[in-house]
Amino acid sequence: MQNHIKFISLSFAFHGINVATAVTCYDTGNFTANSTYANNRYQILSSLAPKVSANGGFFTTSVGQEPNKVYALRLCRGDDTSESCFNCVNSTSQQLITECPNQKEALFWGGYPPCLVRYANRSFFGQLELSPDAAGYNTGDISSARTEFDQKWKALMERMIERASSGSSRIKYATEEVRATVFHEIYALMRCTPDLSQSDCKKCLRKNVARFQNCCHGKQGGYVWRPNCILRWDLYPFYNASASPPSPSLSPPSPSLSPPSPSVSPPSPYSNSPPGTTNANDDDDGNGPRTVAAIVVPTITFIAFVALTCIFLILRRRKRCQEVKNGDEGVSVKSLQFDLGTIRNATDNFADANKLGQGGFGAVYKGALPDGQYVAVKRLSRHSSQGEVEFKNEVLLMTSFLHRNLVRLHGFGFEGRERLLIYEFVPNSSLDHFIFDPTKRALLSWEMRYRIIEGIARGLLYLHEDSRLRIIHRDLKAGNIMLDEEMIPKISDFGMVKLFEADQTQENTSRVVGTYGYMAPEYAIRGHFSVKSDVYSFGVLVLEIISGQKINHFRYGEEAEHLLTFAWKNWKGGTVSNLVDPLLRIGSRSEMMSCIHIGLLCVQENVASRPTMASVVLMLSSSSVSLSAPLRPAFFIGTFVDSEASADQSKSASVNFTINEASITEVVPR
Repeated sequence: MQNHIKFISLSFAFHGINVATAVTCYDTGNFTANSTYANNRYQILSSLAPKVSANGGFFTTSVGQEPNKVYALRLCRGDDTSESCFNCVNSTSQQLITECPNQKEALFWGGYPPCLVRYANRSFFGQLELSPDAAGYNTGDISSARTEFDQKWKALMERMIERASSGSSRIKYATEEVRATVFHEIYALMRCTPDLSQSDCKKCLRKNVARFQNCCHGKQGGYVWRPNCILRWDLYPFYNASASPPSPSLSPPSPSLSPPSPSVSPPSPYSNSPPGTTNANDDDDGNGPRTVAAIVVPTITFIAFVALTCIFLILRRRKRCQEVKNGDEGVSVKSLQFDLGTIRNATDNFADANKLGQGGFGAVYKGALPDGQYVAVKRLSRHSSQGEVEFKNEVLLMTSFLHRNLVRLHGFGFEGRERLLIYEFVPNSSLDHFIFDPTKRALLSWEMRYRIIEGIARGLLYLHEDSRLRIIHRDLKAGNIMLDEEMIPKISDFGMVKLFEADQTQENTSRVVGTYGYMAPEYAIRGHFSVKSDVYSFGVLVLEIISGQKINHFRYGEEAEHLLTFAWKNWKGGTVSNLVDPLLRIGSRSEMMSCIHIGLLCVQENVASRPTMASVVLMLSSSSVSLSAPLRPAFFIGTFVDSEASADQSKSASVNFTINEASITEVVPR
């Protein structure tokens, strides 16, 4: 059996370990879009995240009937909270669909803390599979007391294998820490899928230990992943110890904290007192309180000493972890920074011949790095409204993105007044160069346009729900959709994004930014924005892709009309096929009508009436989903919306309109 294995290295590190997500798309058969198997796969992967409270992070299920039956498995690390497990499984399931679009079997170790999501057209429950595997390690070396360290490490691995494998059918998981040398304390975690037998779990974990010794012996930490088990260890606490099964102490007890020997235990006040002492039971002349104080005060002092010692150790450990984290982030950012001279050479000193485009932010140039790799260099204008905050936002955001429908950032340059962003080079430029060009538009078949719509939807879903941060793009338009050599769409230009907290639904701004025509009414008029603002922009974009015409420059025959007005009139009149680009002579008419329907739902005036991007992706991937009837869209010409917009602008000076510029944003952790 041959498998396509993709190792996707994230552009950031966790405490020194370069974490990779391992995707395996098996060569055991393919399926077609909108088939029964495709629908079953989507249904079963969508069901995994909501069941995170089941069985300690482990869950198996199946959907459908043979030969289209799909089996799936989910495994979180063991110390994950329900929220952490849910987020990882939800994100990993979506990425698995993206990375393995039509394979009947696939698995994905992803996220942090990592989780496993796997599906197949065969039952693999309880079966030990040792391949594929993935390994990674901390770049630091064990430089002192190697012999002593190795002995302690090997003994720890054996103990943990025994403990993890002896778990129940609900959980096979163990964590442990041990002091290996004066300078090193080892923290380790092991887990098997609990459907394995004890012997198979041992075999899997021993393979992981051997794999690490072969590839990474002498390193300061690392991991090995297989379909049925995981090993992770390091020199700092990376797991939630309070969520771990109880384990015996493996380090020799400190003499100062050892329980006192029975032979020297303090005498009980109820026992016969040795000569020279006073028993509280036969003392009636005031010695009783002094005896009690003599016992209680040292006890309280000892407890206070232990508590203060624990607090000190916890604070010191946190400080150590923070120092490691900050150091790694510094190394990560430094590794992304390009020398200005290198970029000047790559672009022939920003020659006009290499210019790919020009916008309010500045120009974009094609460049060739010394290794021959082509890149797109975004050179921010010195007079650009995008300030240092926006620049940092884009760098921090893009380095954490990992999705086939988002443009990838390779690095940045920051010297003097020069601010540069170095992206992957996307050879087919942006969607607007095709869809609005009467000649190039003919190259976009319906199948290609449908794939572009699906890709944009999945990219937005990642931004809204599956990324580490909840992200509102705020300037989604055809010019910000790049097309690679296979015409796969990639959302770009993240200088205007707004980051939300996980439970935040909307926010207000006094400065409206974006491109007129794509802005949702509540945003353009009152400065209110949310994920539904991006949904509105997506709806406009869908109607543009189907019609091949711009939102504000739509023509039908000799008449010019607003695209949404035209779409609604024809929807109500039963002639919605008039909206379809005449160049689309071949293609599924039902898919075209469905996309127009979805587009109209996305541009509803009432925010609550617009679907989420998760619902949109489901609508696009399944023909069995029933769609609600759309109401009149926002900005329908001749309605109260336009007059309200004018009135609102005249009444309030607090909402400043900025077309196609970047606003100041804040980084808010999710």
